[in-house]
Amino acid sequence: MIQTAVCRKATVDDVDFLYDLIQGYAESGIMLPRTKEMLREQADTFVVAEIDGRIVGCGALLRLGADLVEVRSLGLDPEYKGQGIGRKIVEMLELQARELGVPKLMALTYEVAFFERNGFTVVNKEIFPEKVWRDCIHCKKQHNCDEIAVLKRLD
Repeated sequence: MIQTAVCRKATVDDVDFLYDLIQGYAESGIMLPRTKEMLREQADTFVVAEIDGRIVGCGALLRLGADLVEVRSLGLDPEYKGQGIGRKIVEMLELQARELGVPKLMALTYEVAFFERNGFTVVNKEIFPEKVWRDCIHCKKQHNCDEIAVLKRLD
């Protein structure tokens, strides 16, 4: 049975869930790991999806420059994939980007089809030096990155 998810801004109380979900993806090499301390400091950048009070997904928005934000740490409890919850999270993050007046939304992903269904197009990741210098320098895949860059223009 498909249930309706409600998205909301994350709070510091959500850090344990965020950590557990992101850690699972990080152990699979799909996401960069985040410490609980990092997540506490960045909790206000996250959106969570809840069903009946249970958090089932998350995503964050990171400002990379005056005209660019990144969708990052987008993940779902595997039990809830395919129910439109990821789309709801991305829509809320997109709304936040629009409220900030930022015209470009990007992500690095292995789930290209998901992002294409949500209005993103594949681009060359080298057009995002802001991302490369902020996060990629800390990634073990830095010189052999297999993620795909996607971009959505909001203007």
